[in-house]
Amino acid sequence: MIYDLAVDAIILHKKKIVLVKRKNPPYENHYALPGGFVEKGETVEQALIREAKEETGLDVEIMKLVGVYSDPKRDPRGRVVSLCYLTKAKGELAPDTDAGETALFSILELPELAFDHEQMIADAKEDIDGFLSKVRKHNASV
Repeated sequence: MIYDLAVDAIILHKKKIVLVKRKNPPYENHYALPGGFVEKGETVEQALIREAKEETGLDVEIMKLVGVYSDPKRDPRGRVVSLCYLTKAKGELAPDTDAGETALFSILELPELAFDHEQMIADAKEDIDGFLSKVRKHNASV
């Protein structure tokens, strides 16, 4: 059985999570984590950084691998395995390529998400909370 390989980024920016509104099927007009397919000759990390830049305009720094998501039914287009990474970002948020819109959401007020992206965020919640707590403490002391 052949699988396609994809990456998804949980991007923390301005104390929130970056989501993109998909402009193409599947899940057209639904919010999702930025991400996409790994291209020939790329590492998964290179693909993640490229996809994040293309879809959000942000430069990301990978902090941690959240997990590998391989449910054969996770993508209606076929069998896709995705590696999800937790990242932090710099730059100005601006949609591009597959993203109709970009938006920042509090982890407490996320919309319904495409694919299995809600599970990815849930799996990273402890790390997200820890990172945001450090950012709040740092900003309070400045």
